[in-house]
Amino acid sequence: MLKVVLIRPEIPGNTGNVGRTCSAVGAELHLVGPLGFELTEARLRRAGLDYWKRLSPRIYESLDEFLALLPQDEPLLAFSAEGEQTHWQAAYEENSWLVFGGESGGLPVELRRRWRDRLYRVPMIPGTRSLNLSAAAAVVIYEAQRLRGVPPDRKGP
Repeated sequence: MLKVVLIRPEIPGNTGNVGRTCSAVGAELHLVGPLGFELTEARLRRAGLDYWKRLSPRIYESLDEFLALLPQDEPLLAFSAEGEQTHWQAAYEENSWLVFGGESGGLPVELRRRWRDRLYRVPMIPGTRSLNLSAAAAVVIYEAQRLRGVPPDRKGP
């Protein structure tokens, strides 16, 4: 199962869209704080996130907590506009961790340095603004599914 990680997401709508994509393909969602919004039941209900309980995202209070609990033996792919390789060159595996940064800061610089050898980008025409977080995550998640040979109506190989 793919694991999608959002580091310090700020916009609830983007996080909701990524969660909906994860729900659609059977991926896990991991949220690393601090979050730029509250995940209270009332707010989720108001946002129409009726699938949220079924999704059961894993929440980490801080980057340090996430890194301490991150399994070292599983494949990890990080995504940033600064990646030298494109998401088409990534080697997606069944249990890959797909890590994205927040909307305004992107992937933290310490993680871009730490994961330089597994840093990828979604290609765009030079001079254009970066893709919305939820759009970039959807592009990557569905590419991972396609390359792993998982049809859109199945949860795994």
